[in-house]
Amino acid sequence: MSWLILSGSLIVLLGTGALLGAALGLTGFILLHFQANGATALAINSAWNLLTEFTLSAVPLFIMLGDILLASGVSTRVYNGLTPLFRCMPGQLLHTNIAVCTLFGAVSGSSTSTAAAIGSVSYPELKKRGYDPAAVVGSLAAGGTLGLLIPPSLSLLIYGATQDVSIGRLFLAGLLPGLMISAGFLLWIYLRSRFGSSHIAPEHGEGFSWRDTGAGLLQIWPLPILIFFVLGTIYMGIATPTEAAAMGVGVSILIGFLWGDLTWRELWNAFKRSSIMFSCIAMILVGTVILAQAVSLLGLPRGAVDMIAELGLGRYGVLLMVVLVYLVLGCFFDGISLLLMTLPITFPMVVSLGFDPVWFGIVVTLLMEVGMITPPVGLNLFVLSSITKGEVGVPSAAYAAMPYWVILLAAVGLLTLFPQIALLLPDLFS
Repeated sequence: MSWLILSGSLIVLLGTGALLGAALGLTGFILLHFQANGATALAINSAWNLLTEFTLSAVPLFIMLGDILLASGVSTRVYNGLTPLFRCMPGQLLHTNIAVCTLFGAVSGSSTSTAAAIGSVSYPELKKRGYDPAAVVGSLAAGGTLGLLIPPSLSLLIYGATQDVSIGRLFLAGLLPGLMISAGFLLWIYLRSRFGSSHIAPEHGEGFSWRDTGAGLLQIWPLPILIFFVLGTIYMGIATPTEAAAMGVGVSILIGFLWGDLTWRELWNAFKRSSIMFSCIAMILVGTVILAQAVSLLGLPRGAVDMIAELGLGRYGVLLMVVLVYLVLGCFFDGISLLLMTLPITFPMVVSLGFDPVWFGIVVTLLMEVGMITPPVGLNLFVLSSITKGEVGVPSAAYAAMPYWVILLAAVGLLTLFPQIALLLPDLFS
């Protein structure tokens, strides 16, 4: 009956057009009232405790950090600085898209912010140089997903705060998989440009120059400073994620004014945008906590594990089912909503089967990345299609991003076979 109420209530409420946070919260209240003897006060207390938790205050700060970088035009300088490095390689500046997204993801924490910041700089320039527009958008959509995995990551931060998993370990765990996937993207662009039947980039590069490359890398000197304040202080144990995020906001404002094109008006607009975005996330968080309280109190995850155990699928069979569920739901929900909606069920289920919670956080984030480039609700595809002003439609963008989609799924398989790819650094520095 509890499962029937859970699924039926969500279907009905979402079908009426209710906001996701409201649908999750109302479903939780219905379960608590009718199935848990009216224990709604527990959910209210849980929601209050979550919203007053110190760790969670890092979320709006990291959102603000990404918006400030986007408003200050720092992405333009970073892109121009890395451009000389890839001029002589097959694929040329398509490699720059991935490299800049990787570097920008190390301070942004958001997939759509990374895609928008780099796409607004890259697409007009590469189109003018004769690159295939769909190939440009595909590389940008895939590169943008790295903002979700490479720390600091909003998804890892929310995952750690809501499931009581060390955020420092999660950030360390996301580093090697993020770099591995970035390398996979670069390898695909190289192979596609070198051996593909159709040209996606100009055939003749401008030639490699150590002088230009060195000058370009020196041009982006403020960014490593920002990365140190955001990540270095966490890894060295100097600051908590919240304190590091606050320092990152302060340093990004200084860099924006002194090195970028930030103005007081743009700074105020960045504050407003980040406040609105966090308000949306906070509403989903409250609804998720209420539903999680109901689900936990009624023992639904344990019941699901027992039911699946009777099927004899084994722990990896259960993991495969969880992956398939995320792939299907990723077609219809954005990454953060999908994460918050599913964790009350999937987290206790997977952890009870013996999987490491830090490792599962990386796998879930990878599956969220897949959803960011999967239609019909692949947010990165829509963001970049709007940047092209309709020149590259969402279907064309999705087709161009398909090889990167396969690379992300292959990364999930590699992490399953070799979990130490994610756990090496957390175990080394713990």
